[in-house]
Formats: sequence, C-alpha cells, structure tokens
Amino acid sequence: MIYLRLFWEFFKTGLFAVGGGMATIPFLYNMAGATGWFTRTDVDNMIAVGESTPGPIGVNMATYVGYITGGTQGGLPFSVLGAVVATLGLITPSVIVILVIASFLKAFRDNRYVDSAFYGLRPASTGLISAAGLSVVAANLFDMESLSGGFGLGFFNVKGIILAVILWVLTNKVKQTKGLHPILFILASAVVGIALGM
Repeated sequence: MIYLRLFWEFFKTGLFAVGGGMATIPFLYNMAGATGWFTRTDVDNMIAVGESTPGPIGVNMATYVGYITGGTQGGLPFSVLGAVVATLGLITPSVIVILVIASFLKAFRDNRYVDSAFYGLRPASTGLISAAGLSVVAANLFDMESLSGGFGLGFFNVKGIILAVILWVLTNKVKQTKGLHPILFILASAVVGIALGM
C-alpha cells in the first residue's frame, strides 16, 4: 500500500510541477505535511544533496524519499523498491506527455492554442521556481519556528547568513576565487556546515 501511495504522491508532483526540478520543491513541502514521510528540514537537506549530485533535483529527491520511506517496510530491498516506485511516479507524467506530443507532433507544432497554453505556463513555472528559491532562503537564513516570539535576533540564522555573505563575496568580489569551479564552493560549504553543526 505504501508503494501505491508513493507512486501516486510523486505522480501528482510530476504532473503539476511545470518548469523542472526546482518547481517540485513547493510540492515536496506540501507532501511533507500531508504524508509525514519527511520534515521540511529533510526537504532542505534533500535540496542541498540534490543540488550537489548529478541529475535533476526532482528525480534525486523522489529517489531519496522513496528510499527512506520504502526502508520503513523492512530493509534494503524495500528501500530500493521505494526509490524505484517514487522515481517512476515522478517521471511517468512527463513520459506520457512526451509520447502524446510525439504522436501528434505536426498538429501540436502549428496549433496556436497549444502555443498559447505553453506561453501561459511560463508565469506559473516562474512562480513555482521563485517560491522554491524563497523557501530555501527562508529555511537557511531565518529560524521560522521562533517567529512566534517576534522579529528579534533569534529570528535570524546568523551562521547561515555569515556563510551566505562569505560565499557571495568569494564568488563575486574576490578576484582570486571568482573563477573557481562551483563544486569547490559546494564542498567547502559542506565542510563548514558539518564543522559548525549547520
């Protein structure tokens, strides 16, 4: 039963997350609250890992959630099955849409209604990706749980803000580090995050 639900939840995400992997993040935050399979903090951690590993972030995150959730059923084979089911759930809508479009390619190519529909999807895609970016910024630079106590100094994640400022300076202002490969900054950030318990 858990595998059917994994497939269904990620199928819905794949069906409506127009705009690529980052557009899946608002859906994952929603899924965290609806299913209890993972927390918002887990989503933030998945984003960090997903952004530093090869492949689309949405697929990486679906595989990770499926692996963890499937593992609750009894070990490694169930973890792998969960990972496969969740990943298939996420990519199935795209495969179906591509197959439908490919079978009607000539009609779709010249259809002004289809062209207008895709043009109209651009703002939705931009909104989903912007929401994902703002969620990541809020999760890493602010302590949203302390918001009930007001906007005091405790509201800010000082370590996260300092790290963000240092990274911005190193990637944009310091001539010696400006051209370094991004993977070096990702690795350095991971080391600093582990060392500071972030």
